[in-house]
Formats: sequence, structure tokens, C-alpha cells
Amino acid sequence: MTSDTTIFIAFVAGIVSFLAPCVIPIIPGFLSYLAGSSLSEASNKRLPIFMNSLFFVLGFSSVFAALGVLLNTLLSDVAYDTQIWMSRIGGVVIIFFGLYLVGLIKPKFLQREHKLQVKTKFKSRYLTSFVFGAAFAAGWTPCVGAVLGGVLALAATQPGSAFALLLAYAIGLGIPFLIMGLFAAQASSWIHKYSKYLKSVNIVFGFILIILGILIFTNNLARIANFEILNNLLLN
Repeated sequence: MTSDTTIFIAFVAGIVSFLAPCVIPIIPGFLSYLAGSSLSEASNKRLPIFMNSLFFVLGFSSVFAALGVLLNTLLSDVAYDTQIWMSRIGGVVIIFFGLYLVGLIKPKFLQREHKLQVKTKFKSRYLTSFVFGAAFAAGWTPCVGAVLGGVLALAATQPGSAFALLLAYAIGLGIPFLIMGLFAAQASSWIHKYSKYLKSVNIVFGFILIILGILIFTNNLARIANFEILNNLLLN
């Protein structure tokens, strides 16, 4: 059963992916590039940049939606005992990514960039933006890979909710992209002003992933989703 708690966590994970220190500084220029303009022209080409941002978001949202359907199809009918072990493995994976975001572990394979290069440009800039969005979903940087990995592990432990979880992640990631596309000209100054807080956002979410992973591993996620833990504390 999908809980509002896990849906909200997936949504926040999308926002955190956007705010990753190795992603957000390059976004304004990248969106302008997709629209065929420069940052200096952004204020005069707000609509083209926004429309290309929209198709970019649709690109990665389509991939995440397909992943959700695939996980639901492959894993929803597995035996109960298998689901228990999937939860335990998923919990460990989520804790691992949480520890990485906090900075307590630094595995080399997550330090490397994993970019899917898309060199072909189509006649339609919207189609180009859509394809770049789909490539982005494959894990554009290690920062996105860590958070997305945690969400995918969460979806694997709740296959019946996989589509909803990955859709929530896509919405959380997509909304900031659309806002950035609408205000690309002002985005650089915003990023410079608040960049010092970006690392803290990742650390806080890392702790959230660690707690979430522990709850999933110990099969207590449903209890906290139903506020049973909170009720027990109040009663005591």
C-alpha cells in the first residue's frame, strides 16, 4: 500500500536531486542552450526556454514512469517471503545512499560522473530537449545517481507503489526545472546567492534516507506511515 509518507519523501527526493551542488549551477545555461539562446538573451526568450524546459521534464518523466511500470510488472507478484528479503536488501541500499549523501562513505563508483551523451540534434528543438531529458534520467551525475538510487530502492520494496513513487520523484524534480526555465535570466544570481546551502540540503536528506532505510529494513515503515510510533510516544 502506498503511504503518503513515502510519496512525499519521493517528491522531496526529486527536489533534492535538482538542488545537488554538481547539477544546479549548470542548469540555467543548459536550458538556454536547448532553446538555442544564451543567458544574456534569456529575458527576451522566456517562452522558448520554458517550452524546452517542459519537453526536457517530459523526457525524464517518461523514463521514470516507464521504470515504475516495469518494477510494478516484474515485482508485484513475487512471493511474500521474497518481498520481505527485498525490503531488507532495499533498506540496506537506501542506508548506503544515505551514508554517501551525508559524507560518511565515499565509494569510488559514485564519485565518477555517469553521463549519457546525446550528440544528435533534431530539427525540432523540442524533440532534442525531450531526448536530453530521457538521457538525464539515466543518471547524469553521481549526485543525482545517489538520490535516484535511494528512490529506486524504495520503489523496489513497494512494487505496487513503484509508479506513484517515481512519478512523485519526477514531479519533485520537474517543478524546479520549469521554474528555472521561466526565470533563467535571474537564475544565476539566485544560485550564486544560495549555493552555500546546497550541500546542507543533501546532508539533511541523507539522514532522512538513513532513517527510512532502517524503518524499511526492520519492517516498521507502515507503522510510522500510520503514525503509530507517534501515538505510542504521546501515550507514554
